[in-house]
Amino acid sequence: MSKAIIRTALIQHCDHGDVGNNLDYIAGEIGAAAAQGAHLVLLQELHNHAYFCQTEDAGRFGLAEPIPGPTTSELSRLARHHGLVVVGSVFERRATGVYHNTAVVLEADGSLAGRYRKMHIPQDPGYQEKFYFTPGDQGFHPIATSVGRLGVMVCWDQWFPEAARLMALAGADMLLYPTAIGWDARDGAAERARQHEAWLTVQRGHAIANGIPLLCCNRSGFEPAPRPDEPGIDFWGHSFACGPQGELLGRAGANPETLIVDIDTGRAEHVRRIWPFLRDRRIDAYQQLVERLLD
Repeated sequence: MSKAIIRTALIQHCDHGDVGNNLDYIAGEIGAAAAQGAHLVLLQELHNHAYFCQTEDAGRFGLAEPIPGPTTSELSRLARHHGLVVVGSVFERRATGVYHNTAVVLEADGSLAGRYRKMHIPQDPGYQEKFYFTPGDQGFHPIATSVGRLGVMVCWDQWFPEAARLMALAGADMLLYPTAIGWDARDGAAERARQHEAWLTVQRGHAIANGIPLLCCNRSGFEPAPRPDEPGIDFWGHSFACGPQGELLGRAGANPETLIVDIDTGRAEHVRRIWPFLRDRRIDAYQQLVERLLD
């Protein structure tokens, strides 16, 4: 990793109505982040449009695009113009009938450093993602960039400790999650609080267990469901960054916000020396982890 301190920008926003408006907003925020010295920008999941997975609609496949394609071209232009690394999110058209929820990483020179196809695909009320997305088939491999080896995953992946561990074992310097998560309007205040706290806690746990920083960029704002009998989703925002001991380094509110956070990359080395979890793993005793259940 070439820099001791990585200034990061997490661009959290609501849907602005169409691809052009969303990319215009992102371009403006990347420019503002660059003016503040950012080296790395993380965007939210499916940032080009509204979260279309609230319902199953085959017409939505028309939103998908190839990689390289229009979105990667625009993000490449922005990365090159401002000299920073951009992690974006694309509804990828891999082939007719095969589509992925894909994170892309654009290097500071505008080149495509790599991609990650979402591995864990949810299917819950308001999150009909199995209809749209083929599970990723690339495994968990960090993407090498000028700001370090980025362990990029996507949203639902953030709940699975195995995924974070594999990224860390493969040499990730930090974990990054473009995200789209929010509340069902039918949930009460207590349930909302439990969900939000669980989301924050599990990810801080990944940072602690692996001794590396973590960035999570979530979308914000209420998005109505296409069907009038469905409640819609209130995306809760609260993008955050934490260090290798789970310490919160910065946290956004519920509204659109670009969160600027400095990551001290040297702390991971120190933390892994005093908490050597990777050294003390009993790899000879974990074979049953590949089983669905231990009946």
